[in-house]
Amino acid sequence: MKYRNLSHSVDIIKGIFHRILGKTNLISAYWWGIKTGKGIVFMGKCHFKRFPGSQISIGNNCKFLSKPFSNQIGVNRHCMISSQTKDAIIEIGDDCGFSGTTIGGFKHIKIGNNVRGGANTIITDSDWHNEDSRSGGAMAVFIEDNVWLGEGVKVLKGVKIGKNSVIGAGSIVRKNIPADVVAMGDPCIVVRKITENEAI
Repeated sequence: MKYRNLSHSVDIIKGIFHRILGKTNLISAYWWGIKTGKGIVFMGKCHFKRFPGSQISIGNNCKFLSKPFSNQIGVNRHCMISSQTKDAIIEIGDDCGFSGTTIGGFKHIKIGNNVRGGANTIITDSDWHNEDSRSGGAMAVFIEDNVWLGEGVKVLKGVKIGKNSVIGAGSIVRKNIPADVVAMGDPCIVVRKITENEAI
């Protein structure tokens, strides 16, 4: 009985801590000038950085998991959302979920509704070393509604992923992926269509 009471007390303390941390993340987002919707949930610290003049917006009911055990497959870093130039735009739709996901924008990243970023995913529209002559310019990234990025997926610049598609764990997405498919690998390629029974 004592252990049950102790466990219940620990759960209450954890709940209070997560609510406080959630408010802290929202305050941080506000301080950075990021537009946030309603019902956003944070587990662990989410890092924000908005370059002056750029735009970052997060829709309603999104969830950001940054604690190591907040995702059962394991999260190895905090969620990070950053814009790196004054013209950058990052748009995140409603009902999205991210686990240790990095989103870094130099030009334009648009993420639709109900997009899932599995543990330790990366979404970026740039090579990140613009001073290096071997680096090309930034190219916009578009991820449509209901896309699921598996663990460790990297979505690189100039890519569009069509709605309802699933990207397999560890894939590197270098080229466009159509809607309603399962794709995987490096480079990421379509392996099959999603059937009507599987569609969301």
